[in-house]
Amino acid sequence: MSARLINSIRQLREAIAEARRAGRAIGLVPTMGALHEGHGRLIDLARAGSGCVVVSVFVNPAQFNQKEDYDRYPRPLAEDREFCSARGADLVFAPGISEMYPREQLTTVDVARVTERLCGQFRPGHFRAVTTVVAKLFNIVQPDRAYFGEKDAQQLAAIRRMTLDLDMPIEIVAAPTVREPDGLAMSSRNRHLSPEERRVAPALYRALQEAGRLIASGVSDPAKVRCAALAALEAHPKIRIEYLEIVDPDEMQPVDSINAAVRVAAAAWLGPTRLIDNVLCQSPAS
Repeated sequence: MSARLINSIRQLREAIAEARRAGRAIGLVPTMGALHEGHGRLIDLARAGSGCVVVSVFVNPAQFNQKEDYDRYPRPLAEDREFCSARGADLVFAPGISEMYPREQLTTVDVARVTERLCGQFRPGHFRAVTTVVAKLFNIVQPDRAYFGEKDAQQLAAIRRMTLDLDMPIEIVAAPTVREPDGLAMSSRNRHLSPEERRVAPALYRALQEAGRLIASGVSDPAKVRCAALAALEAHPKIRIEYLEIVDPDEMQPVDSINAAVRVAAAAWLGPTRLIDNVLCQSPAS
């Protein structure tokens, strides 16, 4: 059965109200489309844990720092709908910009501290746009559960904190990063990589794995771990590191010493394509 495609907030709320009357719990998978197996895992989790699965597909212009990046972001809506149908989603909510932003947006949601470093440092305003649009989706759908991937760990941490601080009655469910066989984290942006860039891209994950091995062996100095991870990338000059940091998993702030679980998070450029990845690492001292 095909997932029902809905473009308006009014129609979506009517469909959700009908599901509620039937006693079905609502699961939301927010996406920007160009769906891949990583999104598929989120839909699978939602299907297993919810009676009605809503997948939102909205390329949010507010969270792009460069218009060219927004313009070239893939939008294969027909394929995305087929993908959602095959995974058992019930509703695909694909609003236009005027539906989501019918007037100038004067109200925003800003999660402090969690969004200050890492991507927040290099993409000013990005996380404010993300948390604002997710808050809007939460208000529109009013799900019981919402599903996010750990690949976007800083986004996940910000949404968890927003939900907690604003007393939103929504369970945030996280799914582990889904990777290609060679380790590259699945991303809609990977389709922009040239064949040579695609060959090189998994080196970023291998560098994070090297950091994880050191942490697991008991190295507690973040500077030593970071240097080792960067050294692992020296053989790949095409990869231009934007940041590589060791942070605590909740507030995404750099740690002075590794004596508990940490995330090693990185962003890098390959040609015009920006890649992000992270690994959760356990210290023997934790």
